[in-house]
Amino acid sequence: MPPQRVVNLWRLASLAVTLSLVPPAWAEDDKPLRITRDSHEFVVQTPTGPFVVSRSKTACGAPKGFVQPLVPQPGVTPVNEIDVLHALNDPQTMVIDMRDEDEPLDATIPNSYHIPYNELEDRLDVLGCQHLPSKAWDCSRAVKIVAFCYGPMCLQSPTGIANLVRMGYPTDKLFSYRGGMLDWEGIGLTTVSGNRPLPKRPTQNMGD
Repeated sequence: MPPQRVVNLWRLASLAVTLSLVPPAWAEDDKPLRITRDSHEFVVQTPTGPFVVSRSKTACGAPKGFVQPLVPQPGVTPVNEIDVLHALNDPQTMVIDMRDEDEPLDATIPNSYHIPYNELEDRLDVLGCQHLPSKAWDCSRAVKIVAFCYGPMCLQSPTGIANLVRMGYPTDKLFSYRGGMLDWEGIGLTTVSGNRPLPKRPTQNMGD
């Protein structure tokens, strides 16, 4: 068999193996999109009878996730774009992009910080919490946090907020921008690439 034909056959075989490992696109497209954690449809009782509300893919709507509550944890305050803009100028507030991505982020809110939701427990010191000798954290003097991620369907910043509350972070210092990047970009607000550098970690006492 000519060498070139052997090479071509090997390439075809490799391509066939690769394609066999990739799930068909239609299989993902056909999956119903969730509205809540447990349901992909909601029945509305109208004067003419039941009407089913469902979700469909749109150009700006992320298919993953489900609608997050406006208040992710009791005591947490929801905020809108105007609130976020004011928070960006508040030295006592950190607006934090909690998306789980590698830095720098291609598009984010100007002057925001980036701490992935699953790394917050390791960054409590830069948020103003004090590590006690008992290994617990005192966050009574911590900064206020405005948390956001992809948008209303994103679980990352709500999960990050839940983790902070579990660690003892005061809920009156936590604010949730549920609209996230989806709403921010959707209304045409400016974005930047990369984030503001995090504050330096404070020097720990020898007894900590």
